[in-house]
Amino acid sequence: IISGPSQDRSEMYQIIDALIPSLTEEHYELDEKTRNVTFTDDGNEFLEEQLRARDLIEEGMTLYDPESTTIVHHVNQGLRAHKLFQRDKDYIVRDGSVTLIDEFTGRMMPGRRLSDGLHQAIEAKEGVDIQPENVTLASVTFQNYFRLYDKLGGMTGTALTEAEEFAEIYGLGVVEVPTNVPIARVDEDDAVYRTAREKYEAMIEKVKEAHAKGQPCLVGTTSIEKSEQLSTMLTADGVAHNVLNARQHEQEAQIIADAGKLGAVTIATNMAGRGTDIQLGGNVELKVLEALDADPDADPANIRAQIEAQHAEEKQKVLEAGGLYVLASERHESRRIDNQLRGRSGRQGDPGRTSFFLSLEDDLMRIFGSERLEKVLTTLGLKEGEAIVHPWVNKSLERAQAKVEGRNFDIRKQLLKFDDVMNEQRKVIFGQRREIMEADNLNEIVTDMREQVIDDLIDTYMPPKTYADQWDTQGFYAAVIEQLNVDVPIIAWCEEDGVDDEVIRERLMKAT
Repeated sequence: IISGPSQDRSEMYQIIDALIPSLTEEHYELDEKTRNVTFTDDGNEFLEEQLRARDLIEEGMTLYDPESTTIVHHVNQGLRAHKLFQRDKDYIVRDGSVTLIDEFTGRMMPGRRLSDGLHQAIEAKEGVDIQPENVTLASVTFQNYFRLYDKLGGMTGTALTEAEEFAEIYGLGVVEVPTNVPIARVDEDDAVYRTAREKYEAMIEKVKEAHAKGQPCLVGTTSIEKSEQLSTMLTADGVAHNVLNARQHEQEAQIIADAGKLGAVTIATNMAGRGTDIQLGGNVELKVLEALDADPDADPANIRAQIEAQHAEEKQKVLEAGGLYVLASERHESRRIDNQLRGRSGRQGDPGRTSFFLSLEDDLMRIFGSERLEKVLTTLGLKEGEAIVHPWVNKSLERAQAKVEGRNFDIRKQLLKFDDVMNEQRKVIFGQRREIMEADNLNEIVTDMREQVIDDLIDTYMPPKTYADQWDTQGFYAAVIEQLNVDVPIIAWCEEDGVDDEVIRERLMKAT
């Protein structure tokens, strides 16, 4: 997206933001599956009363009147900011500004802003300075942007689940490359608990067991809030650990370097799920750099030899303890993200273990059909703290994820169909821009454009097969001044006997 600033409406965002908390559940409908929220009829009536009381709409006017379009836009964005976007999950407030968090990587995205006033609505909600709203000047979907390349290819460890999309959108096949050495990692069946509290307590017990025997643990969470909740529970049990989320992103390299050490416990959002290599026993290169920083006069070769010997010894102990143990606190909508987290363990044939701990209160379970599982749990008569663990639970969840991925793919396909229409126009406009930039002489291009504009004006104000008294001469005169920037006696010309569109066209071409 290429965007530019628009007029400052910060005061309006603040006024609307003060209204939203007074809404009740009868005033809006929230659909978590599609991440959509709309006002009900009761909500519209309530808003109209509140807006009239603040003189934002006149007596007798409704939100459906054309004059209310801007206000409707503001209240809709205010509602979305409050009901769809959560602090420390979708965004973080830092240094007096709202910074978005990438839902797939868990990393902050400084400089990225939501469009159409939604970012401003979130800023009003959080009480920080409201930055000017941006208007979109030009945009292109990622799909059509990538299609501009003559050659297209990529490499990732988790493309297989999206093979259909790569084939349909880009015409690309997905080839699975076998691992360098066989995978020795054990992927355990998911454990489903009735409540989030029981799930977290079970995770803490597993972490304590692994920690006691020196096995490093990576605990994956989906939000900053949940990572800090687990951190509080571990602290209460006296388990030393590191937390990696968007708040601590500056220390990411150090935290990841330590995550494979003997007995290390690391709690992380999706940040640790991709692009990171957790080395068992710690990171040799980082240890060498730290040692040389501490003692610049030391012999680098001796330092490296000592550290490599210590690392080999520690790595052996970690391997004997079972390698890296990855514990995930819930499944993501996308299987790809889950696979990326699993892939942190068992690198290059090392041993490892992964477990997913779920509850009926998790977003995926709650939104996409936990009714059947709840019936099963009730039928089995599970006691407090007990979980259901069975391969069919995994299959059921993967089917739910595949269904969500399919729905998201359909949405992307639909958006692409709309953008394909825009793309044809984009090609024409960008082609004209390039032609103008590369041309030695612009006379011919400008003359051709001028002829097209004049033809359009004549077709609009002097339609074919009409008489002179049917022409909109006043509108024609105003349009010529606005679009051609010349003041000519159009009205007088049109009143001449026997004048036709060809005469007007020739005179306008000479005048411009």
